[in-house]
Amino acid sequence: MYFWQFRVYQRPLLHPLQTHHGLWQIREGIIIRLEAEDGRIGWGEIAPLPEFGSETLSAAILFCQSLENPLSINSIFSIPEQFPACQFAFESALEDLSIENKSRELEPRNYSYLLPTGAAVFPCLDDILATNQTNTYKWKIAVNSLPQELKLFEKLITRLPRNIKLRLDANGGLSIADSKIWLKIADESKIIEFIEQPLPPSQWLEMLQLSQDFTTGIALDESVANLRQIEECYQRGWRGIFVIKPAITGSIQGLRNLWKKYPLDLVFSSVLETNIGRKSALRLAQEYPKKERALGFGVQQWFNNSDPDWLEKLWTTSANN
Repeated sequence: MYFWQFRVYQRPLLHPLQTHHGLWQIREGIIIRLEAEDGRIGWGEIAPLPEFGSETLSAAILFCQSLENPLSINSIFSIPEQFPACQFAFESALEDLSIENKSRELEPRNYSYLLPTGAAVFPCLDDILATNQTNTYKWKIAVNSLPQELKLFEKLITRLPRNIKLRLDANGGLSIADSKIWLKIADESKIIEFIEQPLPPSQWLEMLQLSQDFTTGIALDESVANLRQIEECYQRGWRGIFVIKPAITGSIQGLRNLWKKYPLDLVFSSVLETNIGRKSALRLAQEYPKKERALGFGVQQWFNNSDPDWLEKLWTTSANN
């Protein structure tokens, strides 16, 4: 049995992040503290992303309030799949109790760095390129009009070194016609590693066709937000890239079972979680046997990470909601 507590946090971004889903200014979530009978402490994080189909923060809070205390292992592994962020958090905390499962930060070159959206990238691009050791970057599209973004893209690639890999993330915001234009340009530019989720999940078959018509890879993201969707897309014939966000995918053990069952081409990605969720996600990424692609965790620059005591302050100044 495990005694546990939770705290709700709010973490403002240093600069708002513009995506096709809207403007993101504050990351909200829940920190889980699990205590074993021998005094060992494990930490987990619920970092919902409802626009990707996870539970909302309010639903996660209500779920936490409904749980028993102390909590059994069986209860942790019986969390319903409609609470994927909660599944990840409680299993993370359970695994965190074991010292053998501690994760480590990787070298910056192993991460894909998330660039500012649109024209906001240019004032800081030289500094970004000078201070980062990675050769993989990610840039959001489907935020402005197509002519505007194509013009910005042409300017951007003239500023990037030729050894750079660039990922374009549309968050499902392109039309089929616009997707074909982007894919054609990507094929010609030879700098694009893949285009992420060009069409909404409802147009899965169209994305499958596009993946066969162009050389540049297409990665599913919103279409494979949880374990059930990952398996369904594979069984329906998707053999391309799966961008997965462990913090909202669901059961950690369930994800391990999936990549053992199918030869999945996975790219692990962040949901702008705190270091608690980040460590758990990176632990999983380091277990994954295929490590050719950069991890989508080059996002630390979007937050003020200068307060090492933030967790202690959260615990002493807050109470369970």
